[in-house]
Amino acid sequence: MEIILMEKVVNLGQLGDIVKVKDGYARNFLIPQGKAKRATAANRAQFEERRAELERQQADALGRAQARAQQLEGLVLAIGQKAGVDGRLFGSVTNVDIVEALKAQGIEASKTEVRMPNGPLKTIGEHSVTLALHTDVVAALTVQVSGEAA
Repeated sequence: MEIILMEKVVNLGQLGDIVKVKDGYARNFLIPQGKAKRATAANRAQFEERRAELERQQADALGRAQARAQQLEGLVLAIGQKAGVDGRLFGSVTNVDIVEALKAQGIEASKTEVRMPNGPLKTIGEHSVTLALHTDVVAALTVQVSGEAA
């Protein structure tokens, strides 16, 4: 199915690109999320009329994401969890725990923005975590996991 992208989509294209994707991907994900529309003649004309407005919205979103990234860059979060004597946690530190720790410091984030490349944190110490705030903006922060007596 041919679609018009209404915003930048990772590994697919930029705003306004007309791309061919599998029907299910378009029908079940891109179109319901508002990321794309079918590439009909009417939708193409409507997109060209709204192109400037959509580009401005994308630029605004990018600016907000960059401002949030400056606020988050280099931040160190301290999270306490119960741990054994060998330094392994009873449980783990997940993206939900990181979002709650950020919220406690007055910083808004969603659990879908947190990127943990090695999965949940299961040991005490410093761990690097990234937040994908926008398709073009990624902020790195450090999570300091400390052990509490069980």
